[in-house]
Amino acid sequence: MQPIKPCNTYHAKISGRDLFRGKDGKTALKVYFVDIVGRPDPSRTVWAACGLTQEAFLEALGEAKGVEGIGFITAFPHITKVFRFGPENEICMNVRAWDTQTMAPIDLARSQDYVEFACLAEAALAADEFACWAGCSTVEEYLAYRSDYADGPISCHSKLLTYWEND
Repeated sequence: MQPIKPCNTYHAKISGRDLFRGKDGKTALKVYFVDIVGRPDPSRTVWAACGLTQEAFLEALGEAKGVEGIGFITAFPHITKVFRFGPENEICMNVRAWDTQTMAPIDLARSQDYVEFACLAEAALAADEFACWAGCSTVEEYLAYRSDYADGPISCHSKLLTYWEND
């Protein structure tokens, strides 16, 4: 087992919602703008302090290579993830990431051949979005829905570390 690293505090709040439509005329991705509040450097984790407007981000998103499909986006000031229903199998959700400030791709590979899936906000949104997708008969019906997830604090961000350090 690899050593467990300490983790930052985590309190996610939705600071905006929008719909991104791609230049291809088919791509439609719901955008959830997410802040992580209470950390030492809000310019990295809070939209109002990051120097990039949500509108400017949506413009840059339109120029980013590979942002396509039907699904949703979690846009933090430091990382953006596109969760799309797989074109090869729409009952599976695929994910890809970009640096929000530069729109350069980010590799989601992690230790021991794992890949990052989601933080709390992304997982909660994915659960809501997947449930909606499953219950909808059309893409238009799906696109009309917005998750009501708004606020997600984690009460203890060191329980895994504590667990593994205690015998």
